[in-house]
Amino acid sequence: MPDVRLASSQGKWILLTTVLGSSMALLDSTVVNVALPHIGRDLGAGLAALQWTVNAYMVTLAGLILLGGALGDRFGRRRIFVLGVLWFAAASLLCGLAPNAGVLIAARALQGVGGALLTPGSLALIQASFHADDRGRAVGLWSGFGGVGAAVGPFLGGWLVDGAGWRWVFLLNVPLALLCAPIALRHVPESSDERAHTRFDVLGAALCAAALALLTYALIEARTASWAVALSAVAGAVAAVAFVLVERRGKDPMMPPDVFSSRQFTAVNVVTLCVYAAFGGFFFLAALQLQVVVGWSALAAGTALLPTTVLMLLLSARSGELAEHLGPRLQLTVGPLLCAAGMVLMLRVGPGASYLADVLPALVVLGLGMVTLVAPLTASVLAAVDTARAGLASGINNAAARAAGLVAVAALPLLTGMGEEAYRSPGAFDDAFGPAMLICAGVLVAGSVIAFATVRRPAPDCRRPECRTHASVTAPPLEGERGRDKAV
Repeated sequence: MPDVRLASSQGKWILLTTVLGSSMALLDSTVVNVALPHIGRDLGAGLAALQWTVNAYMVTLAGLILLGGALGDRFGRRRIFVLGVLWFAAASLLCGLAPNAGVLIAARALQGVGGALLTPGSLALIQASFHADDRGRAVGLWSGFGGVGAAVGPFLGGWLVDGAGWRWVFLLNVPLALLCAPIALRHVPESSDERAHTRFDVLGAALCAAALALLTYALIEARTASWAVALSAVAGAVAAVAFVLVERRGKDPMMPPDVFSSRQFTAVNVVTLCVYAAFGGFFFLAALQLQVVVGWSALAAGTALLPTTVLMLLLSARSGELAEHLGPRLQLTVGPLLCAAGMVLMLRVGPGASYLADVLPALVVLGLGMVTLVAPLTASVLAAVDTARAGLASGINNAAARAAGLVAVAALPLLTGMGEEAYRSPGAFDDAFGPAMLICAGVLVAGSVIAFATVRRPAPDCRRPECRTHASVTAPPLEGERGRDKAV
């Protein structure tokens, strides 16, 4: 049984280790978008390369995050966490030293592998180490400090890009890892799950990542209308079908099909796909719009995006409490509509836009919408399955959100007619930005309608989220084991 107390010296070291590890991934997910125009100019890259700079990381992270949690359960959570931290740092170093866009994209894919190992391990270490009486407070502190990191990310990214240069957005991870890994090895107890099987769904993870990569390639490169695009689209569809078949017939699938027998679980994941597709597309394009069209520096653009994450950091816990009293349906209906309104307000953001009159109102409305929907979304996912499968359900939901974001980043430039050089032309980018915001708003309205039609009040004795504070804009929070529950 875990017996480390939060007030002890070891308890503080464990908390520091997990915060450092999760902050690496959280910072990376929020700062890279701000650096994209500078990366493109420095490396002579087109819009497709910038899309891949974001999506290469998301492909491997979304495809492997469930496998990463299972590896920790089987081989030791500390061991896999430290491996993930060091892997992430090595890939970050390669990103920072990349001589061209191709190397940067490959390094970003490797970063995603490291993220898939360390992201689920961070929370799992807390739940496996702390005494039951302190676990809830430890998780609260971990999620709160992680939220601070996510909120600071855009500001820090902009400051680094305008100062030392975009490469330091990645190089910053190296000293964090060199601090985190030794502390983990010295102060964090090793733990594993004796019920974990020796089999791993490596084939399923590979097929999932392959399907995402091939379909993403087809969307990003579709403007070329080449045979390679057509073949990648077909191969991606085949890989997706093969993934479903493997999960149905495998002995230990990472995504058991029977979990989707819960109609509510399936419906909430569809809502997740809608809202996080819109979020992924928005944050990719908004950082470019503020720099390319409005003409702001990376620091100004990063700082401008702070209200969304700050509002989530301050209010997400209260939103969760409200959902427990009212049920999730109302908030999952209203939240996406508020987010859609925020994106419609972004239509005012163009050449000469004022921060107070044009940008801030849109981001405040968007942030309030995100606050409204994220906590009940997580609660609904956990409530839709048996308590013993809560960790699995959370992992699937988290992966679905990341996959939705990468598809949006790939598809929106295609749907709005952005050319390879659009981000170098303020007029061309602005012409496509408005339609993109309307598409995102429409997807959010669809999510609201689905939530209203399908989400119901959960049973009184269902599993409740432990991560009350959350400020990541790329995915809902991961939930792991509690007591004897199986962790993802």
